[in-house]
Amino acid sequence: MLADIRKLRTAKIGNRLEFASLCEGDAANLQRLRMRDPARKMFMGARLRRLREDRGLTQAALASALGLSPSYLNQLENNQRPLTVAVLLKLNAAFGLDVQVFSDEDEARLLAQLREASLDAGPAEDLTLAELKSLAMNMPAAARLIASLHQRYRQALEQAHTAAARLGDDRTEGTGSPAPYEEVRDFFYSRRNHIVGLDGAAETLAFEEGVRPGAAAAALARRLTARHGVALELTDEHDGRRFDPVNHRLTLSTRLNEGQRAFQLATQLAFLEYDDLLSRELEGARLSPEAHALGRLGLANYFAGAVILPYASILQAAERSRYDIEALAMQFGVGFETICHRLSTLQRPGAAGVPFIFVRADRAGNISKRQSATDFHFSRLGGSCPLWNLYEAFSRPGHLSRQLAEMPDGRRYLWVARTVGGEASAFRRTEPQFAVALGCDLRHAPRLIYADGLDSALASAFAPIGPGCKICDRPGCRQRAFPPLARAIVVDEADSGAAPYRFQDA
Repeated sequence: MLADIRKLRTAKIGNRLEFASLCEGDAANLQRLRMRDPARKMFMGARLRRLREDRGLTQAALASALGLSPSYLNQLENNQRPLTVAVLLKLNAAFGLDVQVFSDEDEARLLAQLREASLDAGPAEDLTLAELKSLAMNMPAAARLIASLHQRYRQALEQAHTAAARLGDDRTEGTGSPAPYEEVRDFFYSRRNHIVGLDGAAETLAFEEGVRPGAAAAALARRLTARHGVALELTDEHDGRRFDPVNHRLTLSTRLNEGQRAFQLATQLAFLEYDDLLSRELEGARLSPEAHALGRLGLANYFAGAVILPYASILQAAERSRYDIEALAMQFGVGFETICHRLSTLQRPGAAGVPFIFVRADRAGNISKRQSATDFHFSRLGGSCPLWNLYEAFSRPGHLSRQLAEMPDGRRYLWVARTVGGEASAFRRTEPQFAVALGCDLRHAPRLIYADGLDSALASAFAPIGPGCKICDRPGCRQRAFPPLARAIVVDEADSGAAPYRFQDA
């Protein structure tokens, strides 16, 4: 070993400029690393120590090979001194080392992977950014191992979820414990998106106060003042509702329209006047504390929707108009999304409306609302089907589109979709835009005005949508982003088609 070290020492070049010219490629790489942040010091002690130990060298032997003092090398390995360009060039000369080993690009990628793993473990296990950065910088091998284990963990969860979905468990998130919002969504799903007690109480309140379509806010404000001594104020300091329980003051945003103002007033009435009823509805639901709080808010919002759109009134109007959403929105003075949401709740025993599926998504494909009075498989993995008209709606904002669609299992649906929001209320104020869709099983389609003119007898009239690429086994789909997790990929170098993946049949 000493002979090897002496050989390394004799290979050193005294002239720094001559040495830099021999290592021009690596010097350029080093310069690029430094150019990103000239003031940033590179502390790479753990990587330097790992390099030395992999080669079976002592600190004294490596220091001798690099022409450094043992104390200086010790300071480098313990991050007491930064790693300089000169030292990196010496490492390159002695070991033929690629200087990218000490690049912070790998550190940034590792940091992102570690952050994802930490967040996935839950709040109790969340590490600070400084702790994760220290791990990625000082123990990159251990960090890569953690990132690799987390990736395998996520893959195992996806496979478990796929198996559950195929067995009919459509309401599992695929993680060890469901998120609070998932718990609440499952609660509403188990009730078929209809809460009998709240719906009845809301209808009674609307009757007592003489709530009229498009003019509910004034009546609800009077009830808040008369029964609960609540003073109402308008402000432009926030976007929604804020209640001061000490001074009994309710402030609403001036940006709210008539329907939105009525909704917020009714929500506050739910908390003040029907608090016990909200709690009773959640009894036996076995929700986590956070999910219980979210559930109360969800029930209060449900109550508010039922007040401004009383059950008998909205059902009668819906049946009379054959579920013309835009006509109903005009009649009741509320938005397109509010009508869609309310129509998906009309499942009162003995007086049920069409059982609808209601969905809301953003441009990135994230589904932020999904409620159903019937069975429909919502994707939990890798987004929903891009062939669904829910996403087509973004290409024609404000235009209502219709779609006959067929799932891989043969079930057929009628869908209507349209964008909502997106109109700026002030300069430099960005408003969110969503697409909302309302769907029903094909057997209910004749009750809807949107079925007129559509030929459901033609197989070609149905768009072949699916529950999401990773669990959809429809063959030959040219829009597919991923192969199904439960199928083996088939690769034939001599035969390729338009579909990006081929896979074995079930």
